[in-house]
Amino acid sequence: MDLGISGRKAIVCASSRGLGRACARALADAGCELVINGRDGKKLEAAAVELRNLTGAKVTAVAADISTPEGQAALLAACPAPDILVNNNSGPPMRDFRELTRQQMIDGVVANMVAAIELIQKVIDPMTHKRFGRIVNITSGSVKMPLAGLDLSSGARAGLTAFLAGVARTVAEKNVTINNLLPGAFDTDRLRSTLSKTAEQKGKSITAVAAERIAGIPARRFGDPAEFGAACAFLCSAQAGYITGQNLLIDGGTFSGAF
Repeated sequence: MDLGISGRKAIVCASSRGLGRACARALADAGCELVINGRDGKKLEAAAVELRNLTGAKVTAVAADISTPEGQAALLAACPAPDILVNNNSGPPMRDFRELTRQQMIDGVVANMVAAIELIQKVIDPMTHKRFGRIVNITSGSVKMPLAGLDLSSGARAGLTAFLAGVARTVAEKNVTINNLLPGAFDTDRLRSTLSKTAEQKGKSITAVAAERIAGIPARRFGDPAEFGAACAFLCSAQAGYITGQNLLIDGGTFSGAF
């Protein structure tokens, strides 16, 4: 399918690896010009080179922390009026909520809620003036199915979801959409790190821990990041203009619910 976004300009946050990179790859395949982002300059530049070689797309790498005003300014200097914005940021590590300090809670809310809202504030008016805009926020399956230990991440992302639900309805008539992608367990560096820590805590092999996790997924496998990227690209497509304010859960059927 031709997604109708060839030549569109896209900012994809936290896209040097993992699900963010998969979204960047899918948008590049669809013909978009990309601004990709990460904090590790070497990893980011390597990702940019690979994306250029694989897709022939124009790719600009911006090393920055998007949780800061300076980082956001650097992104928008590279692409002042994007057609597409994919919000993404790493979440806080697993931690008992009793151990969270006030500053850690503030930092978590800024990283996983406030930063995305601030970027949307900066890009939404140019999108409405052009009568085209696609905003996709990568949140988490834990928004619908909270997990103990990920309370800060779940709470901040749920806050972002509720905040933008109303905003989405105010710009829909201008062909600007805002949607959320909720990933479950995908085969990424983050998942492998989590499995490794769990294996160490339980005194089991990583293979055994992974098998236990997969047993709880009806699809009986971890997700392929490319599948996630394809879903993101479709939500950014010309054909997705009638989808807004929605939460697409991509978890292999883990969440057991009809709605």
